[in-house]
Order: sequence, then structure tokens, then C-alpha cells
Amino acid sequence: MTKPPFQQIVTDHGPMVLRVVRAVLGPDDADDAWSETFLSAMKAYPDLPDEANVEAWLVTVAHRKAIDVTRTNARRPLPVEELPEHPSRTGRPQDWDGDLWRALRELPDRQRQSVAYHYLAGLPYKEIAALTGGSTDAARRAAADGIKTLRSTYPRDTDQMGAGRR
Repeated sequence: MTKPPFQQIVTDHGPMVLRVVRAVLGPDDADDAWSETFLSAMKAYPDLPDEANVEAWLVTVAHRKAIDVTRTNARRPLPVEELPEHPSRTGRPQDWDGDLWRALRELPDRQRQSVAYHYLAGLPYKEIAALTGGSTDAARRAAADGIKTLRSTYPRDTDQMGAGRR
């Protein structure tokens, strides 16, 4: 059994993929995700086994593209009503907490990177492991150890954190 031409795959499964990405992402990002799905699928299609479930494969590709769109949207700057009066000359916000940097600087490199990549950039541990070297479990452990150390060494301001929050 031979695979149909890719255009036939788009014709047969395009509407289903569009419904999936609309349901996952909403109407604003669905068209871009649909296009990205089929661009990626077109590149990988020649290597797809003849007996593969094309529909399930396309949903998997669409799922990954939806994750990419979600991550991209999370990193976009948010509009604000007012800009700060005095821009920073150091590249840091005006309310930069030097004590926090000192506490972070004291962490071992792998812990500091894992904390920054996971808690500030929102990367999953698998991606952190790929960046820093090592396993997913090691990245998770490094982030947990780093947060534990920060909680014990970084001074907390209970007025800013709220009563009873830890």
C-alpha cells in the first residue's frame, strides 16, 4: 500500500486539524497553528510509515504546534497603561531586588539555572535537562534544592507576601 500524495492528506484531514487547533487555542491562533502543523507534517511525511495512522499523527503534530503557540504567547509582552517614569539604565527594573540576586548567586550553577529556567522562563524539566545536561529528574531535583535553599536564605517581607503566606 502506498501513501497518498500530501495534498490529499491536507484535503482529507485539514478540516479536522483546524477544529482541533481551534478547540485548543481559540480562533485567534488557530490559522497559524494549522499552517505550522501542515508545514511540519509536509517535511516529515516522506518518512512516515505507510501503515501509520495519519489522522493520529496529524493530531500529534497539531498538539505540538499548539504548545509552541501557547509558549510564544506566554512570552509576549503585555501592554500596560503607564510606562515607568524613570527607565532603568542597568537593564533591570527599578524595583530590582539586589538581595534576591545575591541569594541566587550563592546557589550552585545547575540549581540557579534550573530555578531560572523553570520558575522564570516556564520551561519544563525535560527542556532544562537538554540545556544543562543531565536527566529530567536531575533538573527537577536541582530546581527543588535551589528553591529550598532560597526559601531558607532569602529574607521575606511579610507585608508584600501577605499575612500567613509562606
